[in-house]
Amino acid sequence: MPNTHQQHPEDSILTGDLRAVRDLYSRGHVSLKIDGAPSVVWGHFKGQFFVCTKAAFNKKKVRLCYNSEDIHTHFGHQSDVADMLFLMLKYIPRDEFPGVYQGDFMGFGHTDTVTPNTLTYVFPEFVTQKIIIAPHTTYIVGDELSKSKAQPLRELLTDTPHIKWVQPSVDYVYHDVEAPKFDLSKVQFMTNKESFVAQQQVNALIKSGQELEDRDLNWIFGDIYLTNLYQLVIELKEDLMESMIVHDSPRCFLPDGTEVFGEGFVFHSESGRVYKLVDRPVFSYTNFTQGKFN
Repeated sequence: MPNTHQQHPEDSILTGDLRAVRDLYSRGHVSLKIDGAPSVVWGHFKGQFFVCTKAAFNKKKVRLCYNSEDIHTHFGHQSDVADMLFLMLKYIPRDEFPGVYQGDFMGFGHTDTVTPNTLTYVFPEFVTQKIIIAPHTTYIVGDELSKSKAQPLRELLTDTPHIKWVQPSVDYVYHDVEAPKFDLSKVQFMTNKESFVAQQQVNALIKSGQELEDRDLNWIFGDIYLTNLYQLVIELKEDLMESMIVHDSPRCFLPDGTEVFGEGFVFHSESGRVYKLVDRPVFSYTNFTQGKFN
C-alpha cells in the first residue's frame, strides 16, 4: 500500500493484532523520520513524468501534474505548494527516476535553516540549491497508483545544482532473540471502531500535555490488562529507539530551542509492515500544539 499513513506500534495492538511486537524484533530497515511538509511524489507513471503531493495516491480525484497547466489546475489555490511543484517539475532529472518516488519537502533553498513544520533544521553549510527534499520511499506500481506497494528507498541520490537531497542514515543494534510472549487470557481487546475512538482519545491526552499514565489509559481502554500491554509495547519501542545512531543529518531543534535527533524513525519490518517510532509525549505534543498544520 502507499506510504500515506504510518501507525504507532502500540496503537496497532489494541484490536489483538500483535504482529507489531514480532516486527519490532525482526531485522528491518530504519530511516530517520523527517518533519517535512508537504509529502511529495514524483516519477514516471504509464511512461509520463509527473509531480504531485501524496494526492497522487487518491483513489478518486487523482491530481497528477504532468505540466505547468496541471499544477495551475490542481494546486493553483495553494501558492506555496504550486511554487514547489513548479520547481520539482523543472529541475528533477527525469532520466534518474524511472519509477515512482516519495519524500518530504523541507523547504526552499538559498539558506542554512528551514522549518517545514514543527522542527527547525540547521544545515552545516549554506544550501545553494533551489529546493530541499528528503526522499524515503520508492514504489512497485501497477495500473493504479493507489494500489502501489511501498519499499524503503535504499539508493543514495546525488545532489544537483538545483535540488538538495537529505538522506540521513541510521544504525541500530539488532539482537537476534525471539519476541516476548504474553499471557493474553485476561486482555479485553477492542473492535476496530473502538480502537479508532481510543486512539483519538490518546491523542487528545498528548495534545493536552499529559503523560500517558496507567490511570488515564485504563479509563480509555476500560481494561487494565490492555493498558499494561500497551505500555509494554511502548517500552519495547523506546528500547529500540535508544539503540539507534543517526548519521549525516542536519541539526534539529524543537520550537523552544531544545536540540533533538529528529521527529523519530520509520521502521520497515521484514514482514513489509511499516511503523513510526516517535517519542509521543515530546514530539507529538509539540506537533499537535505548535506545528504549522495543527
